[in-house]
Amino acid sequence: MTVEQVRAWVEEYAEDLVSELAAWIAQPSVSRTGLGMADAAEHGLALLRNAGLEARQVETGGLPALVGTAEGPPGAPHVLIYGHYDVQPAGPEEKWTTPAFEPAIRDGRMFGRGTGDNKGQHLAQLLGLRALKELTGGFPCRVTVLLDGEEEIGSPNLAKAVSQLDVPDLAIWSDGPVHDSGRACVVLGVRGILTFELRAYGANRPLHSGNWGGVAPNPAWALIQLLASMRSADGTVLIPGFADSVAPLTDGEWAALADLPLDVPGALAGIGTQHMEPPAELGFYERLTAPTLTINSLSCADSGDHRTVIPDVAIARCETRLVGGQTPAQVTEAIRKHVERHAPDIEFLTGGSMSPSRTLPETPYTATILEATEKGLGEKPLLVPALGGSLPIAVLTDELGVPCYGIPFANVDESNHAPDENLDLDWFRRGIVAAAAIQLALGERR
Repeated sequence: MTVEQVRAWVEEYAEDLVSELAAWIAQPSVSRTGLGMADAAEHGLALLRNAGLEARQVETGGLPALVGTAEGPPGAPHVLIYGHYDVQPAGPEEKWTTPAFEPAIRDGRMFGRGTGDNKGQHLAQLLGLRALKELTGGFPCRVTVLLDGEEEIGSPNLAKAVSQLDVPDLAIWSDGPVHDSGRACVVLGVRGILTFELRAYGANRPLHSGNWGGVAPNPAWALIQLLASMRSADGTVLIPGFADSVAPLTDGEWAALADLPLDVPGALAGIGTQHMEPPAELGFYERLTAPTLTINSLSCADSGDHRTVIPDVAIARCETRLVGGQTPAQVTEAIRKHVERHAPDIEFLTGGSMSPSRTLPETPYTATILEATEKGLGEKPLLVPALGGSLPIAVLTDELGVPCYGIPFANVDESNHAPDENLDLDWFRRGIVAAAAIQLALGERR
């Protein structure tokens, strides 16, 4: 069995495969509101069965996960493929060129909610499996496919679904875009996230700043002084215990970062600036493997009136991006203690969180994944140590204790979560071939 045979299969059935994608996009599956989720689960189960898998729903206490399984040859690796069948809400329909759940093809791309995030990408994985099944009668590896129904609301019950699965040897996911340069890539990890809010209170109502200025406490100043105690002007996070557990980058991770294409002035010009955030000595990609402390918004709850008052409340909405070695619980406790030490009257409220995930380049499967991805996509992929953003991959790496590899099949400008979300159909077709190529290469390892 060769990759070229899979490529010929994709070419032969290209029109039918695109039609299947369109039908999947036309099925709404908005986890935030519940729109279409029950019908989408049935549709997803049918896709799993059409790929040659035994399919079932896994109850999680929330929206169900969908699981497909198939046995492989004795001694072959057990590969878990993760994706999610829920999508973001459409948003303002007037911002879409064509309706969000009425897929349309323009200039070689399919437009519709979920095309890139994530239906088109996990469908490419499923169609790669179907190609292998139809061409060979079986699979080169034992396979489990897990489709999450709650990724767009933070995957609160994913761990419950994962706990009901057999432990695989490795996991694969296809989500997010390829590298910013347009090059194919293999992603080894993602940063985690912890959101939180700081609320400082003053008097029992807003007060005239002339009559009460210098007398009534101003919660905005109290909040600003707390925030200043949390990070220095040179970018150093000053919260004790915040980054003590951060794992240093390995030689393989440093080498992968050095190989990533980079145009710092061009990237900064694209966002209308000339300088990066301090500390100045950190490299562009090194920053995306480091923890952050970010203020997302500051407000005095004045409804935008900007009156000459002393506010009664000041609010900072913040986040921290987490990296390998950190956990949301550990960072939460560090911030809580810092607030209690510096400003005990300011309220600290935690929001959503997601743990970071890290797979090392030195992991034995890495070379196989890279070589197979190159064969399937027809170009040498970049090795990306970690995405700057967050995905629920830690549930796989930490709960299962296995390496996890991301192979994105979506174009850089997929506009996920935005109007006119789209997927380049060339990436979709190439992704099918790459998905099969990876299974073939892993099967040869036994």
